[in-house]
Amino acid sequence: MNRSAAHREKYTRNQADLYLAFELGKKEWKMGFTVGFGQKPREVVVCAGDLAGVRREIGRAKRRFGLPRGARVLSCYEAERDGFWLHRYLIHRGVRNLVVDSSSIEVNRRAKRAKTDRIDLGKLLTMLMRYDHGERRVWSVVRVPTVDEEDSRQLHRDLEALRGGADSAYQPDQGTFGKLQGSDEGGPRFFESIGD
Repeated sequence: MNRSAAHREKYTRNQADLYLAFELGKKEWKMGFTVGFGQKPREVVVCAGDLAGVRREIGRAKRRFGLPRGARVLSCYEAERDGFWLHRYLIHRGVRNLVVDSSSIEVNRRAKRAKTDRIDLGKLLTMLMRYDHGERRVWSVVRVPTVDEEDSRQLHRDLEALRGGADSAYQPDQGTFGKLQGSDEGGPRFFESIGD
């Protein structure tokens, strides 16, 4: 087998995989979907914390790409300030999710890097597919702490904020988790329902 054929075989997509990348913002979440290399991503926006919208868009993407309802979904997003509740939600819904360290994402240092959502979502999708096909050094995957570990970290941050020693930009009630605390989809009620 020649080198080109081996490369194509290595990166041939599995017919039942849907790849999803998130770019999480304060007001909206951008989602990019694809089924393989060379496939133009489907990009959509949902309101931050709209978990029903996330489920709906995953279903729409499966239909658009002709995948069965039970198709495997692999997703990723960069570790960010809201913690790991979204990761736990996706896992609970059957999505295989990776939280990646943003400082480990490769960047072309010679070229000027445009910070646009299209480039970021496309790059995340490409790297997710490369990771899924065996390139483990493409980025660093963050170890997701247990709920108890995350709670103890949050308690420490809250104490620091009360003492005035924390960064003035830290505002725990401004995160997506804070927005979802009263809903059935997120917050403490969500985690209680997982244990059932």
